[in-house]
Amino acid sequence: MARTGGVSPETPAARRECLPTLARAACHQRARNEKTTMTASRQTPAAGAAELARPTPSTPAASRLFDEARSAEIVIASIASATDPRLRQVLTSLVNHLHSFIKDVRLTEEEWANAIQFLTDTGQACTSTRQEFILLSDVLGASMLVDSLNNETGGIATESTVEGPFHLVVSPQRALGDNIANIDDGDPCLVTGTVTDDQGLPIPGARVDVWQADAHGFYDVQQSHLHPEGYLRGLFTADESGRFWFRTIVPRYYPIPGDGPVGRLLQATGRHPNRPAHIHFEVSSPGRRTLTTHLFVADSPYLYSDTVFAVKSSLIHEFPQVDDPVQAREVGLPNPFRTVDFAVTLRAADDTD
Repeated sequence: MARTGGVSPETPAARRECLPTLARAACHQRARNEKTTMTASRQTPAAGAAELARPTPSTPAASRLFDEARSAEIVIASIASATDPRLRQVLTSLVNHLHSFIKDVRLTEEEWANAIQFLTDTGQACTSTRQEFILLSDVLGASMLVDSLNNETGGIATESTVEGPFHLVVSPQRALGDNIANIDDGDPCLVTGTVTDDQGLPIPGARVDVWQADAHGFYDVQQSHLHPEGYLRGLFTADESGRFWFRTIVPRYYPIPGDGPVGRLLQATGRHPNRPAHIHFEVSSPGRRTLTTHLFVADSPYLYSDTVFAVKSSLIHEFPQVDDPVQAREVGLPNPFRTVDFAVTLRAADDTD
């Protein structure tokens, strides 16, 4: 059937007439498509490049992908450009040991999550007067090991030990012979001592900072509602002969705080929390290494099972009783009283032997 105004495309003649037109249209469309493709490739080369640059197992980039067998090596490679050589050394060793530990015990995801929570709890337990992380370091023996590695005595100086978590309050300045305790609250005690150098010469003006627990095993910061700040603490200055002396009470053994994550750790491992009775000392003088140490009471329980591993035999001292009313009046103490003498030797600050 013919159409008005044109040739019917159904006829052979019409088809022959349309072919050139269709071919030209197809050519134009191909040209437009090619132009669009070229433009797109110029505008977004990254997609194709990224595909071409994807690491293969043999490329250096692929060696940085996680691999269980090489886990420590991969992490260590990421810190190779650290500019601080000591930081690089410490982190390299830490990563090596940490990854070895995880593999050795085959740490589970639940155990890993519990460990993260334990460290979080430890941090949250810290306050201005309580350092739970120091307690954790102490009960793991890390504090004593670090102390030992960094405070060699050369066979001459007084041995050091850990500072402990309660040296957080500035000790009040006191005169020689002052009483830092309430004498009615325990066995009265006279502490005397000398500070000398490694040649045996006295060190005049040496600063002697002391702090201790009371007769019930508490520090002032643990019972601030009962005692003023600075109770059983004192900062003394040695006289011209290097001598110092003060009055106090014999401290009692005590448990470290057990109401936090460190206490729970001790309970879980079947360990007691107790420390033997001791007096803390921090002795310093210009040009000398500062000494942090303890004076342990020889008849105290827990000397051989200190929960922070801080006892050294040279630091255990007898506190003999003196029963002499005349001498008691001379030193200003009730009779009888106990006494101890502590000779302290400081090394030169530049002595590295």
